[in-house]
Amino acid sequence: MRRMRKADRQLSTLDAFEIFDKAPYVTLSMINSDGLTPYGVPLSIVRKDETTLYFHCADEGEKINCIKANPSVWLTAVSKCTPRFEEEKRNFTEHYRSGMASGKAEFVTSKEEKIEALRLICERFLPKFMKFFDEAINRSLERTTVVRITLTEPPVGKCKE
Repeated sequence: MRRMRKADRQLSTLDAFEIFDKAPYVTLSMINSDGLTPYGVPLSIVRKDETTLYFHCADEGEKINCIKANPSVWLTAVSKCTPRFEEEKRNFTEHYRSGMASGKAEFVTSKEEKIEALRLICERFLPKFMKFFDEAINRSLERTTVVRITLTEPPVGKCKE
């Protein structure tokens, strides 16, 4: 593990969760179905509680294949990233807030849980359009895959501000 510079700071679990809650995208990293090749993809993820996150996707594709082959996943999020030039040190740097977590991905099969997860996603990303939610669910629930990520340990965070 790389040693943190003096300016880097560990964040609390609560701060790490806040980063996940604010990040517009979270990178989900997995192992490809060959068991060797890494695969990562940015996703819109929503957190239900301290152990449960959700995302949705089509019912086929590389994410699906990876999760079927190996449900272990790694999440990374950045809620702030600002390049800086520090005049006094004549130094190029970056101020950031990042969070990381590991978990297990599972396909949601319960209709009720799928709807709950999709509602959480829509409320987070498109709250002004919730009046259309039920119509969209009726039209596309059966062909929408929802994945639950259960964290296997609390997230960690780092920052330089």
